[in-house]
Amino acid sequence: MADRPPGVTVTVGPLYRADAADCAELERLLFAEDDPWSAGAFQDELTAGHFYLAARQRSADGERLIGYGGLAVVASPPAAEAEIHTIGVHPDQQGRGIGRRLLTGLLERADQLRATVFLEVRTDNEAALELYRSAGFERLGIRRNYYRPSGADAYTMRRRPPAGISPR
Repeated sequence: MADRPPGVTVTVGPLYRADAADCAELERLLFAEDDPWSAGAFQDELTAGHFYLAARQRSADGERLIGYGGLAVVASPPAAEAEIHTIGVHPDQQGRGIGRRLLTGLLERADQLRATVFLEVRTDNEAALELYRSAGFERLGIRRNYYRPSGADAYTMRRRPPAGISPR
């Protein structure tokens, strides 16, 4: 991981409706070729009660949103299931463990329910694929032309809840 300048910290905590415009701006940077989410889409996710986290960088110059991630619970215990809807990290912050911190926070929430977690990821996104594999996800299949309008393919992946975790 790259070092941070002195006095710069990164925290992970709740994503708020007020963050929606910053999320949409980051989406345009990260997913310009694949129909990036609007501020309204992020607000809709939060209104629906989905679990979203934000990564914020704090320095003497202020605070900025540098990442986000979202999880939707789609089936309740005893056969709980959840979907990771999105994870994004600002390009100038990638490779610093922020995506892993966001993913860990989402999986902690899923593990509270003993939920099996599903996601889709571009087949050419090697960094994300490695992150998900290292977190216990396995490839299930491929969705051809999943991302629009680029037509990029996606792998469907699954992570079962760790053994020995009881639902809360």
